[in-house]
Amino acid sequence: MPVGDDEQRRLADSDRGVAWKGWGPYLSERQWGTVREDYSDSGAAWESFPHDHARSRAYRWGEDGIAGISDEKQRLCFALTLWNGEDPILKERLFGLTNAEGNHGEDVKECYFHLDNTPTHSWMRYLYKYPQAAFPYDDLVETNARRTRREPEYELIDTGVFDDDRYFDVFIDYAKASPEDLLVRITAYNRGPSPAMLHLLPTLWYRNRWTWRSRRPKPSLAMADAPPGTTAIAATHYRLGDRYLCIDAADAEVLFTENETNTERLFGTPNDHPFVKDGINDHVLHGAATVNPAQTGTKASFHLTAKVPPGEAVTVRLRFTDTPVASRDELFGAEVFDAVMEARELEADDFYAQVAPPSLGQDERRVLRQALAGMLWSKQYYYFDVDTWLAEHGAHPWASEAKRQVRNREWFHMVNDDIISMPDTWEYPWYAAWDLAFHTVALAMVDLGFAKGQLELMLNEFYLHPNGQMPAYEWAFGDVNPPVHAWATMFVYNQEKLLRGGGDVAFLGHAFQKLLMNFTWWVNRKDPSGSNVFEGGFLGLDNIGVFDRSAPLPTGGFLEQADGTAWMALYCQNMLEMALELADRDPSYENMAVKFAEHFMWIASAMNR
Repeated sequence: MPVGDDEQRRLADSDRGVAWKGWGPYLSERQWGTVREDYSDSGAAWESFPHDHARSRAYRWGEDGIAGISDEKQRLCFALTLWNGEDPILKERLFGLTNAEGNHGEDVKECYFHLDNTPTHSWMRYLYKYPQAAFPYDDLVETNARRTRREPEYELIDTGVFDDDRYFDVFIDYAKASPEDLLVRITAYNRGPSPAMLHLLPTLWYRNRWTWRSRRPKPSLAMADAPPGTTAIAATHYRLGDRYLCIDAADAEVLFTENETNTERLFGTPNDHPFVKDGINDHVLHGAATVNPAQTGTKASFHLTAKVPPGEAVTVRLRFTDTPVASRDELFGAEVFDAVMEARELEADDFYAQVAPPSLGQDERRVLRQALAGMLWSKQYYYFDVDTWLAEHGAHPWASEAKRQVRNREWFHMVNDDIISMPDTWEYPWYAAWDLAFHTVALAMVDLGFAKGQLELMLNEFYLHPNGQMPAYEWAFGDVNPPVHAWATMFVYNQEKLLRGGGDVAFLGHAFQKLLMNFTWWVNRKDPSGSNVFEGGFLGLDNIGVFDRSAPLPTGGFLEQADGTAWMALYCQNMLEMALELADRDPSYENMAVKFAEHFMWIASAMNR
């Protein structure tokens, strides 16, 4: 390993069990409007949990925020909240249109950028562009509603809210001094021509698990003793232990509330206490007595205000650690805080210099680096216990009087509780199995271990259906996506051979056995006539047809389709290649190689008839 290749060393340590990835950008950018949070009778996920509920209603299955991080099981979360003094609500999460509101479907209506990230998340940078005028929530909804599908989308920049550069560029930088010691730097630049007020509320909170699992001890946040010149919040959790969020500001205002639903606002039911999820919002905007004067809770924010001159910036520095520190210099001294920040950024430079092919120019290297940063920022903690979710809907198939018209009722074996690469953590904050297969090809450039783990995840017993089907996505796990998992597995295996001089044969053999189950499912379920012509309905074309080809015909009968056939020919080729590779070490795989060669010939012959 080259001298100075610190990120590669951290990756190697992570593969040996050191928790460099224990904290990362695992917070979603949208939890509202997801299937997991849908507890309606209609199954209308977007409408049952809209953006307007998000500030007041505790989530059941995950959390969201701006430039947020969490531990790998999303017990404790951190993100940035902002207020410009004009918005009707605090800016705690990204806004966007639902599938029905957008003239081209769901669409985030914000300006933000995943600028940089490393595989162990030892260095991360995020940029959010925050308008100084009131955020045009109503204008975005109403104007897009008037537009047809033939017209362009109405974007945030079209509203005029960025005119005359009246906005803040808010950079959020993270650097790890150790696996359990995170440095946070928030820098807000006033790009406009006039002084502008900005409220910054770095926020720490627990995902609400106690409402549904009351037997577990409730975690707590409270004021902590802090070195002179700093202010600190203590976080106590029965699994995470004690942690401290310290800010480089003497006597900073700290606001506490509970991450619990404001039932009075949403449902007209009196709250048990006034300190609910939107308590900090109501206190900052309206002066309401909705923050806990005892300074304890499960959600807490530092509250800082600054009038930023034009062209200048305000900087906030924080440190999130598992060890109490005796002096400000140990936390925020230039030779400590600034040195770690600078070192991690330089180490990221060194890491990506090795990743980029020598043939790329500087601009191409920047594009590659930021593209990979976007992939790494899109790692999200995804929690979905389908067995529990179905039972809570009164729809578990083993219940005596179960509802039948509830999605995913045949997938009650699934317990998803992992960090997963998302197609997009706002527009698509749920995994899609065939998208994920393609993600691993890119991710293997920077983190082979994570890429292989993602491929293995979809094949383990908590994901793969007992009948061999691979889950598609949370809207309908039983939908059929193109069978590209074998192709991605072989690609990542070969990439490891190229990079390390040898492939992971155990990984390949395990994947082959599980893929054999999936291949058999395809043969049994998608070739009903036994003619080696495979149907699918949703394969590679999404739902852009005139009607949903995965759904039963309203007239009865069935639709003859062949769009899965070429995919299955590819599947055969991929399985053949895997079998030949494994046969080099285990001759018992030779028969499997013959099987898939024959199956490819049968499909090719069927296509030519």
